[in-house]
Amino acid sequence: MTTTTRPADTALGRALALVRDLRARCSWDAAQTPDTLRPYLVEEALELDQAIRSGDARDTTDELGDLLLQLAFHIVIGEERGTHDAETVTQGLERKMWRRHPLLFAATEQRESWEGLKRRERGAGSSTLRGLPRTLPPLLMAYRLQERAAGVGFDWPDATGPLAKVKEETAELERESGRGRQETIEEELGDLLFAVVNLARKVGVEPSQALEKANDKFTKRFGAVERLAAERGLELGRATLAELDRLWDEVKAQSL
Repeated sequence: MTTTTRPADTALGRALALVRDLRARCSWDAAQTPDTLRPYLVEEALELDQAIRSGDARDTTDELGDLLLQLAFHIVIGEERGTHDAETVTQGLERKMWRRHPLLFAATEQRESWEGLKRRERGAGSSTLRGLPRTLPPLLMAYRLQERAAGVGFDWPDATGPLAKVKEETAELERESGRGRQETIEEELGDLLFAVVNLARKVGVEPSQALEKANDKFTKRFGAVERLAAERGLELGRATLAELDRLWDEVKAQSL
């Protein structure tokens, strides 16, 4: 096997050299473009996220490598097209971090929120909410929209306001549910979910992670309900809700 790496190459340099070699000698790799690589980039980022969530250091290391390969591909394609290379990408990152950490890198006492700095970078007159990718999962999008608004002062001082808003939206949903208008019910349910995300943010909880844990807990408990039902001769789908509720309460009492 031949590569274009050198002993003095940095880790990133070796990754870039590997991709250059792949594109020179493999027809599939040579045919890839930023558009064709998009699904793999998203997939690898999600797999890394899952590995981090699992706490498995070996899986995290492996998935970091897979994501690094995707980044190396995009940098090398930029080199080939003359649009960017590792140096310009890194310089852009450095300048951005210098701007966003003025207390660390500049002789200034100016204090400005992260979102405020980003808004100034986007330019005067630019919307605070502009620039978030539309492909963000809705729960994460709600969280980031609220963070950006909070960054320019549109925020409650503590969790009291968001908690009251959750109660208000719950009452509105209950009222509209009684009227049976599906479109309005959907709107009010969306408002309630948005308010819950805001409450999570104000109490310092990332809502996607909280929901993941709730999903895991439900999966574990429902699995225990299924096992209990089988032991007692109850057939799911035929058992009554009252019977299943009793099993559920029994599982909860076991702190599962």
